[in-house]
Amino acid sequence: MVATLLPIAFLAANSATSRMVRSLFDDTFSGIHQLSWFDWAILIPYFAILTLLSVYGVHRYEIIHTYFKHRKKATGEPPRRFAQLPPVTIQLPIFNERYVIERLIDEITRVEYPRELLQIQVLDDSTDDTAPFAEALVDRYRALGFPIEYHHRNNREGFKAGALQEGLKTASGEFVAIFDADFVPPPDFLTRTIHHFADPVVGVVQTRWSYLNRDYSFLTEVEAMLLDGHFILEHGARSRAGYFFNFNGTAGILRRKTIDDAGGWQHDTLTEDSDLSYRAQLKGWKFVYMPGLDCPSELPVEMHGFQVQQSRWAKGLTQCARKLLPMIFRSDIPRRVKMEAFMHLTPNISYPLMIVVSALMLPVMIVRFYMGVWQMVFIDLPLIMAAFWSISAFYVVAQRELYPKNWKRSILLLPVLMAVGVALTVVNTRAVMEALFGVTTGFVRTPKYAIGDRPMNLENKRYRRKSGFLPYIEIAVGTYFVAMIVFAIDTYNFFSIPFLLLFVAGYYWAGWGTLYQEQRSRLQWLKQRRLELKTAR
Repeated sequence: MVATLLPIAFLAANSATSRMVRSLFDDTFSGIHQLSWFDWAILIPYFAILTLLSVYGVHRYEIIHTYFKHRKKATGEPPRRFAQLPPVTIQLPIFNERYVIERLIDEITRVEYPRELLQIQVLDDSTDDTAPFAEALVDRYRALGFPIEYHHRNNREGFKAGALQEGLKTASGEFVAIFDADFVPPPDFLTRTIHHFADPVVGVVQTRWSYLNRDYSFLTEVEAMLLDGHFILEHGARSRAGYFFNFNGTAGILRRKTIDDAGGWQHDTLTEDSDLSYRAQLKGWKFVYMPGLDCPSELPVEMHGFQVQQSRWAKGLTQCARKLLPMIFRSDIPRRVKMEAFMHLTPNISYPLMIVVSALMLPVMIVRFYMGVWQMVFIDLPLIMAAFWSISAFYVVAQRELYPKNWKRSILLLPVLMAVGVALTVVNTRAVMEALFGVTTGFVRTPKYAIGDRPMNLENKRYRRKSGFLPYIEIAVGTYFVAMIVFAIDTYNFFSIPFLLLFVAGYYWAGWGTLYQEQRSRLQWLKQRRLELKTAR
């Protein structure tokens, strides 16, 4: 019996599984391998950047802690109410919004407020057929007795900020509500928000965004999760703890005096809302956040459209950091408020840092060929937990707070969320670097198509932007990570493979997905062109 088992045991000892296990715990090079100066030149910046990224990761844990610590301070009913309602102006800044403008104006006219106290301004910078169409809509509703006006500019000076500032010249309201073109405000929006301004120090009331097309695709589900994390945890924690937080540019209402006192709308950043928010709060104005009142909006349904939106926000917030942080640090506000403002305005620096980490990852794997499982446990794992696990905890907690009955689906979507985050790395790195070096670019709008939760053919839609070289760069970076996976398999470094696969999935999804959508659009255009030529004959 023993003689029979010995050959089997010998084969098992030399099996691939056995060799893999031995390689994981192998310490052959312990005390023998000496790192050279070149090795240190790679390892030091790599771990320094990971440590810096982990600081922002730990801050996410701190946001979660702050949210629950101040949970009982959530905004409720206004402590006092106006005896007589004040006049309100609703501003609707639009630019080439042919697909959503009719829905927007129709919903705005349903808002419940005395007409004699209401003014609706359609601030149109459009350069296509949106302009005559919107003007005709305004004329129709004005004929029905609605207090609505149409304003068209022949230039886009200052972009959205310029349009809002221009509209203030003829605004009659003591308070100004703002809605972007893809928003559908509830009828009771003004009646639920206006009474918070009975407190004379309240300058802004911001409401929570919700999403008309959340279930359209995996991409829109993940986009909704990302924004929910901002509106549930970040806004919730900062508003309740007394920190500065930002008006989001839409689905909110501002006191006219607050805008003027802060210096008005300025267009030297791409996020004029965050810029004005910090200037106003530095002046002593109080901001109120109402998570219980949500305004439905439309999410981008194409990866490149989503990337364009996120890169604009990343660049704008970094521009705000350059502009405002010196002012914030010189102010006499509490030190904790200053530090939270710094963490709020600078997180997008993580994108160029991730590019550097990505470039160094393969050399680091080669340099650390001797690395065993215990080095990963004591060195790599804590940094990964701080830098990356915090992302999972942050967004899952936000979903649990918002959807207590079906939040567990968010756990299954975490790999998709991570991949989408990776897909933003290249485009947001460019945006952040442009902001840091003072490169000025125009305001690039996010196209909206009045899409609900059902699939729609986008090939015939206007406003789709060309991606240029971006998808090719993303595919190249994704292929670099494929090479890392091959090296990890060859060196039995299996613990790193799931992490590397997220990068491959993210970059390939962004690159190949964008090229596929653009190719379909091109083929559809050629088909229509041939049909037109055939008909003309």
